This record gives sequence, structure tokens and C-alpha cells, in this order.
Amino acid sequence: MLSIDLRGKRALVAGVADDAGYGFAIAKALAEAGATVCVGTWPPALTIFRNLLERGKLDDARRLPDGGQLDFERIYPLDAVYDTLDDAPADLRTSKRYKEVGDFSIAGLAERLAADFGSPCVDVLVHSLANGPEVTKPLIETSRAGYLAAVSASAYSLTALVARLAPLLRRGGSVLSLTYLASERFIQGYGGGMSSAKAALESDTRTLAYEAGRRFGVRVNTISAGPLASRAARAIGKIDRMVEYYAANAPLPEVLSAREVATAAAFLASDLASGLSGVTLHVDKGYHAMGMAVAGAAGL
Repeated sequence: MLSIDLRGKRALVAGVADDAGYGFAIAKALAEAGATVCVGTWPPALTIFRNLLERGKLDDARRLPDGGQLDFERIYPLDAVYDTLDDAPADLRTSKRYKEVGDFSIAGLAERLAADFGSPCVDVLVHSLANGPEVTKPLIETSRAGYLAAVSASAYSLTALVARLAPLLRRGGSVLSLTYLASERFIQGYGGGMSSAKAALESDTRTLAYEAGRRFGVRVNTISAGPLASRAARAIGKIDRMVEYYAANAPLPEVLSAREVATAAAFLASDLASGLSGVTLHVDKGYHAMGMAVAGAAGL
């Protein structure tokens, strides 16, 4: 029987701080396929996330179909805006939410992984990171600082992670990120430079597929996922209406689930996808194929 088998593989999912987003769903699917899973969590959310785990608040969400449970092999502090600890401002390094976690930079993450598991030690790297401080602003009203912050956190962070962590990936490994259709088309309300960041992410995926493939023998792909009403997506302001609009207008008129994106990610992480690299895979019930709204569908 042909199946996704990730037994004996280790995954690192960067950008997990709760059970609501695509990152958590992907971590769960990878574990269901047999992988051990480490996560990188934004330092301001780290204590809350660990407390939720310790108090059993996420037990239901962590339950696997076979009755087992998603367990995290390691939870690392990660702020992917900073390549090294010295890049972070002194006032941030000494702030309450950062000062006790140690080196939270990308370089610090790489050092911790190598110290914990040796090198190479990772088979799957998932980039589930995005932030646009001015996402609710139209692009024409977005400041230079807001625009660059969106690109830094949401796009360059992939390049920085690959640069530091690709040497830790075993040959045949997989790098995966999450993008959105706003990279290709105008999506009202998805501003602040985030559409530009997603376009950069997809372009970088193609370039990194070549460079990391030739240097390290790893694959680099991205999933263009439909909207999900996660806590992080609430920042857009009308995520529920976006979900409804997709469901009304897609070829498959249903609400997309996080699990559907997660199982696609598990496939891309597996040897079944060994021939795929540089791909932007749309997982959105076919919405990306539509050229106009369906008659009678609710608009945004």
C-alpha cells in the first residue's frame, strides 16, 4: 500500500504558538506520518504556549487518529526577524519576554539543534511565519518601515532559515513554506506590503530550490493555502467573510480545513514528492482557478 511514511525523520516547524493555525496542523500531520517534531515559537508567546501544553489545554487538539498524541521533541524560542542575537536591539534582548529564553535568533536555533542532535539532524523544515504590522492599511498608505517589516518577517525569514539550517538538513530533505493568493492577485484588505512579501516568498522558493538543491540536496516548495480563520488571521479584520467567499466561489464549494493543507504538506515532506521542487502548490479547493465570482455568491 502506498502511504506517507515519515518514520525516522525529524521535522522542525517554525511558527507554532497555539493549536489554531496551519503550523500546528502541519506539525500534527507530520507526527501522524511518523516524524518526530520540534517547533520554533515566538518568544512573547513561548511561556503561554508551554503553559497550555503543561496544563493539558491542548490535549484534544494534539490527539492523533490512531489514539496517540502529538508530542514536541523540543520547543525552541525563535524570532526569525533576527539572524543573530547581536542583530536584536539591546532593549528587546533585555525585555521581560526575551531575556530568559537565551539565543532566540536563527543562528541560535541552528546552534541548539546541532547541540541537541548533531549534524545533519533535520529532514523537514517548515516555515509558518508571517507578520505585517500594517496589514490593514492599503499599500499606498503603507510606510516604508511597515513594508520592509512585512517582507523581513514573512519572506526573507525563509531565506535566512535555509541559509542557516540547510547544512543541518539531511540530503533528500524538504523545506516548505506557506504563501497566499495575494501574491498573484489583488485581495482587498491584505495590505501593508504583505502581498509583496508573499510574491517575494514564492520567487525565493524557486531560487532557493535551485541553490539549496545543488548545494545541499534538499527540495524547497511552498503551499498557497486558502484563508483560515486562525487567531493570527484575525489581524486582517474580515477573515470570516473571506472564508465564506472562497467557499461560495471555489470549484469545490466547501470551507477549507487546516488538515487538508497539513496533509498536502506531509506529502511534500515525504519521499513520494522526491521529484517536486520549486513548486507553488495551491491548496484552496480550486479557488485560484476562478476568473470571476459565481453568480449570486456573497461578495467582500
